[in-house]
Amino acid sequence: MATKVFMEALSPTMEEGRLVKWLKNEGDAVKSGDILAEVETDKAIMELVARGDGILRRRLTGDGDTSPVGSIIGVIAAADENIDALIAEASGGGGASTAAPATAAAPATAAAPATAATPATAATPAAAATPASQPPVPRPPSPVPAAAAAAAADLRSSPLARRIAAERGVELGAIQGSGPGGRIIKRDVEAAASQPPVSRLPSSVSPTAASAADYQDLPLSQIRKTIARRLAESIGPIPTFYLTAELDMERVAEMRSAMAELGDGFKVSFNDIIIKAVASALAQHPECNAHWQGDSIRQWHRVHIGMAVAIDDGLITPVIFDADRKGLRQLAAESRDLAKRARDRKLTPNEYTGSTFSISNLGMFGIDQFTAIINPPEAGILAVGSIEAKPVVIEGAVAVRRRLRVTLSCDHRVIDGAAGARFLQTLRRLIENPLLLVY
Repeated sequence: MATKVFMEALSPTMEEGRLVKWLKNEGDAVKSGDILAEVETDKAIMELVARGDGILRRRLTGDGDTSPVGSIIGVIAAADENIDALIAEASGGGGASTAAPATAAAPATAAAPATAATPATAATPAAAATPASQPPVPRPPSPVPAAAAAAAADLRSSPLARRIAAERGVELGAIQGSGPGGRIIKRDVEAAASQPPVSRLPSSVSPTAASAADYQDLPLSQIRKTIARRLAESIGPIPTFYLTAELDMERVAEMRSAMAELGDGFKVSFNDIIIKAVASALAQHPECNAHWQGDSIRQWHRVHIGMAVAIDDGLITPVIFDADRKGLRQLAAESRDLAKRARDRKLTPNEYTGSTFSISNLGMFGIDQFTAIINPPEAGILAVGSIEAKPVVIEGAVAVRRRLRVTLSCDHRVIDGAAGARFLQTLRRLIENPLLLVY
């Protein structure tokens, strides 16, 4: 019996996925549990596995295409099994069986039944409006502006092809696609990029063509879509206030240097010490280690720190669970491992969900101070700036000390001003007396 290959929800918040790469070709034998493809979710790149045995008879989406969760992207069946009904179902019915095989069931055509019989990316408005019983009326050729040609090329190219073309400076309008219905796909762009540039005679450039070269529209990655949605949920609806404090880092620097002298196994970063201090302070202030639930406030008895890590498409927050209960060496090793796998997009969903409070550190970029946006339903996030040597007054005398500015963003529905201030007071005490962190 045939098995449908669905775009599965590979993370708790995933609504659609981009198929990065098929790992099985049509005609390949597969067994349940075999890896069929790599899929970009809203947070990471995950593996899509087969849920049945047989032969991968049809791949209904191409590399780089995005499909909603629950849509059919492939069919596994016996070699002699009729799968026309499944292909028609994936395309939304109608005349899908007469379309090009790889595009008949593409999600884009399912969303537009009127063009289901032809690849949605190849249909023009004029063709879509022509009755099926009448041949299209011939029209005299007319010059096409460069901008219109570029727009047409965008319509008939995959998102991955557009991204590679933008990175390598390849004009999509000059490429003949080899995909279904003339669609421009990854291999077409790579082939064009490998060709030597063609010299052209100077010609006048129309204003339209010149303006089109002044910018490029980049398709949204899954993680960038999620960031946009989450920020819209945060900065508008959440009544946020900010508290900034400057902390003395001299003793932290001395402790860190002393630990490094003991060997590589004892090296920790300033960020590791800050995470430990924040987690310890949150354990003493559960009113800040809380989530807004709409009709209740959930105060957590355990401290799970979301550590913001910058990646190519935005940022992701791997979670250090029970951070207040871990020693500095263990915490440092875990944070390094999580950060590396976050940048490689290799985190599993349980490693980037479940935080009770978040930290965002931009100090390594030379940022002195900033405000961070709360990650709902969390009630707070700490923005950490750079450590700078500054002249300060210590017991009536001016001295140069290493100082750090931190800013606490608070959801006022959960954290009052005094509660946030008390949390920062505790954090100051721990940072300026770091032996308390190993007590």
